[in-house]
Amino acid sequence: MSNISFSRSHSICINAPAADILNYVSNPNSWSEWLAATHKVISPDRPLEVGDVFDEEWHTRHGEAKLHWEVIERDHPSLWTGKTEAEFLGTILVTYKVEDLGAGQCQFTRIMINPDRPKEPTEGAINRMDEEAEIALANIKKIIEAKRS
Repeated sequence: MSNISFSRSHSICINAPAADILNYVSNPNSWSEWLAATHKVISPDRPLEVGDVFDEEWHTRHGEAKLHWEVIERDHPSLWTGKTEAEFLGTILVTYKVEDLGAGQCQFTRIMINPDRPKEPTEGAINRMDEEAEIALANIKKIIEAKRS
């Protein structure tokens, strides 16, 4: 059986400037505030630039995963991409896109891609990914908008 390419994308509107949103999410030290799977990050405490690396400890249904990330793309204030490898998923690319919608609103989109995943995820796994992403994006919105008020 050959590997497959798999991706998921989730978006939310946030009442904040694009730079504030991208600066927050591109600092991996913020991840444990809004992403349930992340419980430890070893990283500089700042928005990361192309070439920066960091480590993340991640909870999965099957135990711990230790991921070593590298930032491979950043176009401030609209785009940031990190890349890692996971034994059980292959390459993982996470991209954050921020689009200014005007009137103080931006659309934040988180895109996760496994370009060479060993197998197709189950429907249950996809549902869990979607539920976790919805919670994470709502957390980002709540945290960023609270900082502005």
